[in-house]
Amino acid sequence: METRILYIAEIIGKAGIQCVKILLQELISRYKCDFVFGCADAATNGTGLGKQHAGYLHKLGLSVITGGDMSFYKKDMVESLNTTSYVLRPLNFPKDSPGKSCKICTAKNGKRVAVISILGYSGFSRIHADNPFITGIDSVMAAKKETPLVLIDFHAATTAEKKAFGFYLNGQVSAIIGSHGRIQTADEIVLSNGTAYITDAGRTGCQNSVGGTAPSVAITEYLSGIPDWTRIDAPEPAVKPALQGVFVVVDDSGKAVSIERINEPLYKE
Repeated sequence: METRILYIAEIIGKAGIQCVKILLQELISRYKCDFVFGCADAATNGTGLGKQHAGYLHKLGLSVITGGDMSFYKKDMVESLNTTSYVLRPLNFPKDSPGKSCKICTAKNGKRVAVISILGYSGFSRIHADNPFITGIDSVMAAKKETPLVLIDFHAATTAEKKAFGFYLNGQVSAIIGSHGRIQTADEIVLSNGTAYITDAGRTGCQNSVGGTAPSVAITEYLSGIPDWTRIDAPEPAVKPALQGVFVVVDDSGKAVSIERINEPLYKE
């Protein structure tokens, strides 16, 4: 029996949530999905994930929601992480951080699926976490004792680290899906030992933008050197919202059979 998995690329702001609301159920039906998860590290105003949006995305169909470097940006979510089992923060955050980094779920077909959130080490303006190559392997091995179907959301800044991490865990996990870059890469592949890999699954939300941020805001940041933490969404009708991600098929042994990029526009031209 195969397990059909849909990953929703980083959900950004109102446009991203709207895409999930309108498009997700049709995609689940089209791809006959057994399991859905995704990244929502910027779902609330483009920076972090609030408690209300987390609950809403879970209700819309995401069994697990992964975070990243902005996992602790919203106070209400931080206060709820220990009791909100479907929201994951990166496993290589300090051990006393709230929340969990791995969740094992039962897919629609009855198979158990493990999802692990891991944060990259290089390319960030400050060090957020421990070395993922060292800290990640123990959690992978622990998850594999429960199920051979192990999925990793690797939220990393540099393509080199993502590529290296993919080869490092090739054959150890079912899929390594890159996030944080917010630009969908065209390098999806099933690696030699059966791990589905993509450097970045893209973003769900405004495509006519700078990483989901209004171009005017991004340009001002580059001109002044001063970050704008309000990160307003790009205005309609120029946003060109779309749901991006990947569709992965995994066999009972945990080996990936296929990986396919998804880029579904909200409005058909």
